[in-house]
Amino acid sequence: MTTKKKFRIPGLTFSWKRALGITALKQRIARKTGIPTTKQGRQRKLERTLFQAIFGKKK
Repeated sequence: MTTKKKFRIPGLTFSWKRALGITALKQRIARKTGIPTTKQGRQRKLERTLFQAIFGKKK
């Protein structure tokens, strides 16, 4: 029994979110509000803010 290999062009992928403009919209919102849209980005921002509140801002 043989399995068919899918023909793929390296570096060429399709994203329905990019095609619908969701990615660009999220980027614009993040830039205007200053709040990252990814879970990891929000976590880093929160940690940085708490650290600065406790120890003071760096110059």
